[in-house]
Amino acid sequence: MSASTWARTGLMDLAKPSPDSPPARSLPGMGDHPTGVTLFAAIMTALYQRSRTGRGTMVSTSLLANGLWWNAIQIQAALSGARVEPRPPREEPASALANLYRCADGRWFLLNLLNDDRDWPPLLRAIERPALADDARFATTPARRANARALVPILDGVFVSRPWAEWREILNRHRLTFGEVGTVDDARDDPQMVASGALQPFDDPRAGAPLTVASPLWLEGVEKVPPRFPPELGEHSVEILRELGYAQPEIDKLLAARVVVQEKPQA
Repeated sequence: MSASTWARTGLMDLAKPSPDSPPARSLPGMGDHPTGVTLFAAIMTALYQRSRTGRGTMVSTSLLANGLWWNAIQIQAALSGARVEPRPPREEPASALANLYRCADGRWFLLNLLNDDRDWPPLLRAIERPALADDARFATTPARRANARALVPILDGVFVSRPWAEWREILNRHRLTFGEVGTVDDARDDPQMVASGALQPFDDPRAGAPLTVASPLWLEGVEKVPPRFPPELGEHSVEILRELGYAQPEIDKLLAARVVVQEKPQA
């Protein structure tokens, strides 16, 4: 149902790469995960209310409401009578210095230079194109913005001449702002993913991987529960029955009658 919400709330339409492109398809969980976090926030708010007032309550949320909230800026603009403009194609950006470019090895990156006056000279040094400084079409920020369509193919030709690893080093050296367009295969080798705790070690032979995705929540002074597999069917039946006050003979009878089951975790 997450994809239906993505479609119904306008997100599929607004996320497409250009006005003439088909709607952008969602990925699994793009609505489910943020909706789960919203529900968590509602539960914690209700628990706080109970601790202050002694009264419990029922909480709820929905995929539809979260889709609208995620898209709230554009939705509210439309509700207020504004026309929400579709995103232009990559070849026609508002600024060629804040755009996606492809390298020789097929990797993409986002050049994100928001201060044209400051960043234009070091960019020309980085790409070794000093003659562009004398081109009237690009002499000022307004001129560069007005001629972005002409500048994009020039930068396309520059960036496709070297692989991403070289451009990353060059852009860093010239202190220019950029963002790598990563793939899911890049996550395991990204040092910040582990250093920040976004990926956690998972030392279990059943996992098939040394790392797992952690929850995106941290509380100062509270250690996260280490990652673990969900319990097998009935794995904690005996433990829970004992907590509820059942004696072992009663538990044995329930197990024998298959009223409850007790499965052992797989090795």
